[in-house]
Amino acid sequence: MPSGDVLVACQDAALTFGRGPTAVVAVHGANLSVRAGDLLAIVGPSGSGKSSLLHLLAGLERPTSGTVTWPGIGGPDDIGLVFQADSLIPALDVAENTALPLVLAGRTDTETHRPVTEALGVVDVADLADRLPEEISGGQAQRVAVARVLAQAPRLILADEPTGRLDHATGARVLDALLTAADRTGAALVVTTHDPAIAARLTIRRTVREGRLLAAEDPS
Repeated sequence: MPSGDVLVACQDAALTFGRGPTAVVAVHGANLSVRAGDLLAIVGPSGSGKSSLLHLLAGLERPTSGTVTWPGIGGPDDIGLVFQADSLIPALDVAENTALPLVLAGRTDTETHRPVTEALGVVDVADLADRLPEEISGGQAQRVAVARVLAQAPRLILADEPTGRLDHATGARVLDALLTAADRTGAALVVTTHDPAIAARLTIRRTVREGRLLAAEDPS
């Protein structure tokens, strides 16, 4: 594939927190490329470093050594992020939360109406548009977070344990929404998870163990 298809690439990227004898190496020299259309699961137990690796891919953390580049998208601004923790703003209703990144980018209410309405419909929460976050369930809130990403139409979607706090059926629906968002926008999707059932639904799987990204696995 041509190099332009690479959306984000880690080259010997390491991440260390602290200094001296108390320093903790969260990621050891990771090498990873995510290309357009990839559906990638990064798997590993809690504390293995998979979230730290995702933060490097997102540009939320800068590598202590090595590099992270975004050759296919120019930078982390064209990345959609979904986190495990609650990410909706309590004072905004569902539609306003979904529109927020577009509003911050300077889009008018008229310009945000269609992408927000379509995104909420895709993840099956259009009927919740005027609800506040406290009035919806955790699974519905995660689908709203996915709708917010879908409305942005990013080239790369990164989701950090998006189903970690949900029961199996609700988690499956959230992953359905993420896969739909990726398909609708043509984005690559990277999901961190410790759930084998979630990982099995993505076409590429990589394991992080004690901060080390292991070799690619055969998904068959």
